[in-house]
Amino acid sequence: MSSDGHTCRLYLVTPPRIDLKKFPQQLHAAFSGGDVASLQLRLKGASDDEILEAADILLPICREHHAAFMMNDSAELCAQARADGVHLGQDDMGVGEARKIIGPDRIIGMSAHASRHMAMEAGDQGADYVAFGAFYPTTSKPKEKIEKWGTPSPEILSWWSETTVLPCVAIGGINPGNCEPLVQAGADFIAAITAVWDHPEGPATAVKEFNAAIKRATSGKKL
Repeated sequence: MSSDGHTCRLYLVTPPRIDLKKFPQQLHAAFSGGDVASLQLRLKGASDDEILEAADILLPICREHHAAFMMNDSAELCAQARADGVHLGQDDMGVGEARKIIGPDRIIGMSAHASRHMAMEAGDQGADYVAFGAFYPTTSKPKEKIEKWGTPSPEILSWWSETTVLPCVAIGGINPGNCEPLVQAGADFIAAITAVWDHPEGPATAVKEFNAAIKRATSGKKL
């Protein structure tokens, strides 16, 4: 999962709850819609065993489609699942501690919310990417957390891309209709949850629409 600074790719995040009998088909459908860089397994309130069971089923699908498979929050579960990396929040362990657990070759991402300082700290500690957001209203993150960490403007993506070569992810309420300013500001990856899995025409259509919107944004055309 890398970016050369000239492209932007889709970073899928699972819904907080999934049906393991149905979700693999949804994931295959999403990949059929076009380019997807990665999938983050983010199951809120699930037990470790449930998370590892989901990883056992979903990781091979990501391998099949040459996409990175990321675990949310837990470096220990990342190591156990043999995932490609872990995404850490500000309330999770630090990058250095996670690196000791998962080793030198796996990916570590860190949420920086709306904070330049948090982003720089994550980079200094050895994170492989930082995530900014929520940029738009979202139901995927508790309101109190958004109020605590703040809402960034697209300008933070421009600042980051001009300051460092480390990739950045834009997240939070993003859909094919509103991703253009984030792509143009310098996002290397666009994270999507609801806009993909709850798309009325299915995840394949959602991924196709995202890729078309990203292509238009990177070519300078208006949506």
